[in-house]
Amino acid sequence: MSIVKRIIKNNVEFVKVDELLADEYEQAGYGGIQMTKTPMGAQINLFAMRPGRVIGKRGRAIKAASERLETELGLPNPQITVIEVEVPELNPQIMAARIANALERGVHFRRAIFWSLRRIMDSGALGCEILLKGPLRSARSRFEKVVEGYVPKSGEPALRNVKISTLHVKMKRGTLGVTVKIVPPDAKFPDKVSLEGLPDIEYQLPMEEPAPVAEVPAEAAEPVVEETIKAVEPEAEAAEPVITDEAVMEETPVQEETPVE
Repeated sequence: MSIVKRIIKNNVEFVKVDELLADEYEQAGYGGIQMTKTPMGAQINLFAMRPGRVIGKRGRAIKAASERLETELGLPNPQITVIEVEVPELNPQIMAARIANALERGVHFRRAIFWSLRRIMDSGALGCEILLKGPLRSARSRFEKVVEGYVPKSGEPALRNVKISTLHVKMKRGTLGVTVKIVPPDAKFPDKVSLEGLPDIEYQLPMEEPAPVAEVPAEAAEPVVEETIKAVEPEAEAAEPVITDEAVMEETPVQEETPVE
């Protein structure tokens, strides 16, 4: 078997196991699986919000699920390990199931997706995107999308850091598709650089030394000339003479009268 065919076979088998366990533990808050094949058999890590319902009384439920995997899918010696989900709001599978349940109960689609978006972002997620497709209001299909935070769309960061889950809901008008994308708070991106944890380094700038001042000998120093300003008093103005009527009469000559013939 070629490598391509082996990869396709493993992926198809993973999808079948995921669908079977999701249908089996829908009421237990199913949150996805991680499957690893070993020479001893298949090791399955099952994430659930309520592990008690997955295990069952005295482990009967988990034994029945292991038998179904072995008989229906032909999985050799499946070993299921149940792991509790500490923060359900950061698991896209659980949040998509909550939105689907809300829609089945008759909750308005906008109220359901905005409530889920707020719960996810309040839990510390870096970004979230919820996409709802199908006949929402009428027979004609449309979509409703809400986004908050940072959600990469392509490249290695999107494949490595973004968790995606899709569920389908059967309504009266038709089937709706619910897609939830969540960026966990511990995701690291190459374009996001953090300087926390670096040691504090203090840099001291070199001090500028003042230029040397040449010393002048005391003999060559120029004497300081003290200028004294003498106040000059203005000369007293000469008193102007007082002219009286008697003085004018004395100075003017007396004209003699000439007889008129």
